Amino acid sequence: MSSEFGVNIRFSVFGQSHGRAIGILIDGLPAGEPIDMEELAAFMERRRPGKSRLSTARSEADRPLILSGVREGRTCGSPLCAMIENADARSEDYGKLSDTPRPGHADYTAWAKWGGAADMRGGGHFSGRLTAPLCVAGGIAKQILSRRGVWVGAHLAEAAGQTDAPLPLRPSAELLAVVAGREMPVLDEEAGARMKEAILKAADEGDSAGGVVECAAIGLPAGLGEPMFGGVENRLAAALFGVPAVKGVEFGAGFAAARMRGSQDNDPFEVDERGAIRTASNNAGGILGGITTGMPLILRVAVKPTPSIFQPQRTISLSRREAAELRITGRHDPCIAHRAVPVIEAVTACVLLDLLHDKPPVLRPGAADETMTHN
Repeated sequence: MSSEFGVNIRFSVFGQSHGRAIGILIDGLPAGEPIDMEELAAFMERRRPGKSRLSTARSEADRPLILSGVREGRTCGSPLCAMIENADARSEDYGKLSDTPRPGHADYTAWAKWGGAADMRGGGHFSGRLTAPLCVAGGIAKQILSRRGVWVGAHLAEAAGQTDAPLPLRPSAELLAVVAGREMPVLDEEAGARMKEAILKAADEGDSAGGVVECAAIGLPAGLGEPMFGGVENRLAAALFGVPAVKGVEFGAGFAAARMRGSQDNDPFEVDERGAIRTASNNAGGILGGITTGMPLILRVAVKPTPSIFQPQRTISLSRREAAELRITGRHDPCIAHRAVPVIEAVTACVLLDLLHDKPPVLRPGAADETMTHN
């Protein structure tokens, strides 16, 4: 399996949803970096299941056990291995699914590739459960990035047909922190209430809903990345598509740019009062030619509806090669987009830390001060 990403720093995810444990191995972290375990626990809590009707009833503590790579609270240069125990799996809910693949899941494709040998209980290695170790890595990466004047944050831009307010042109670290502290990670709390109502309505009907996560990285210098196939967009998109349920990634104006004229899409350059080069708009999403412009990096990720729904669905019997009806039982999220917000932050932070590897802690004079100013 190809379950790792990164160039200078390698992130490798292991485990299955109903196995004994899941985890991540991180090779190449800079040595001597302090890790605040309380801050990491707070970040992990944002995606933890079992907290309300908005997520699966599966209850997992998701407390990572650091097995290696840390000594006396600091990275020590060796690979960091973190493990999370699976404590609340109910494999009996998945017994009949080995012969009747769930529409929208990887059950069939895993069967086609490995001939039925894959462990697909709870979705196996394809499960959203595997985003927990990604959050361990991302939580650590976010701490290291913040000491370099870079902050990563996201909000739920859309869920179940309801939309949040857009991010401002230059979001601040304080704004991103406020959003992260809300049950529904949104800018407009009234929009969050509408999202919650729409998600619960889908759940009451035995259905599910999708959403869009918008993520920002502020404090990045201009000139980071490479043209063509080594670009910032390339590196981020490749990793983000590894997150279960992600079906689309766009940067800046994204697909909307295809409906614009050049005079509308082009971001005019200007010099601010400090002499820094900026743009008056950010349709490019902070990237031109695969290289950062110094403006906030803005990306959006489309998260599909949870495939496991409680309505009858048409499928087939793999053994009999005939039509079958599937009625799913068990515990499933009516929407995973709101829990995906910290996951998208995590993967984005991991990729950016990889790109910034071996850079000095201060990227440019005043970087931290600039990103703390909200316009």
